[in-house]
Amino acid sequence: MKNVNKIAWPEIKISLNEKGFVVIPKVISKEDCLELANLYPKQELFRNVINMQRYRFGQGEYKYFNYPLPQLIQQLREQFYVPLATLANQWTSLLGNELTYPEAHSNFIELCHKHKQNRPTPLILHYFTGGFNTLHQDLYGEIYFPFQVVLVLSQHGVDYEGGELVMTEQLPRAQSKANVIVPNQGDALIFTTNFRPVKGTRGYYKSKMKHGVSELKSGERFALGIIFHDAT
Repeated sequence: MKNVNKIAWPEIKISLNEKGFVVIPKVISKEDCLELANLYPKQELFRNVINMQRYRFGQGEYKYFNYPLPQLIQQLREQFYVPLATLANQWTSLLGNELTYPEAHSNFIELCHKHKQNRPTPLILHYFTGGFNTLHQDLYGEIYFPFQVVLVLSQHGVDYEGGELVMTEQLPRAQSKANVIVPNQGDALIFTTNFRPVKGTRGYYKSKMKHGVSELKSGERFALGIIFHDAT
C-alpha cells in the first residue's frame, strides 16, 4: 500500500475544492487488489449482502464488512481520514456548519456511535456484464463524513469493459454536469459524499453531487468502497 502521508495532498485538496473528486494512481498493488477481491466469497466477513436489482439500485451486488475490518481496509480508512478531516473542517467553516471532525478516525467513529450509528460501512461491490449502479449518495444517518474513497480492484480493458464511474453535479439554475472517470486497478478515487462548497455572489453554497457506475459491457468488476462514517 502506498504511504498515504506521502501523497501530494495540497494538489489533491485543490482538485477536491474545484471538482469534488480526484484520482490518486496506484494506492494499492495488483496483489492487494486480488487479495481484497478474494475476500468476497467469505461470508463470515460481512454483515449484509445487498442485491441492487431487488432495491432498484441498479444491477449487481455489494457486501458490507463487519467489524473487525480486514487490516488493509482498516489502515486505508484510518490513514485517508486524517488529511481529509482537515479539508472537511475547512468546508464546514465555509458553509457555517457546527460539526467539527476529530483529528483521529477512532474519535469520529465514537461520535457516530453516540448517534446510534454502529454498523460498519466499508464494502465490496461486484458487477457482471450488464451491471450498473444508479446515481446516489452514501449518507446512512445524521452523522456523515463529507468524503469517501473507491478503489477499483479490477483492470478496465482487461477484466471488464464499460463500468465507468460517473459523477454528477447539480449546477445552480442549470442541468446537472456529468464527469466520467476510468481509474486503473489499484487507483483510488476520492469524492464528496454529498456536496462541495462553491463561492457565489452571496458567499458559499452547497453544490450537490451524486455518483454511480455505468453499465458493464463485458467482464467482471470488483471495487472497494471506503466510507468513513458508520450506519444506523
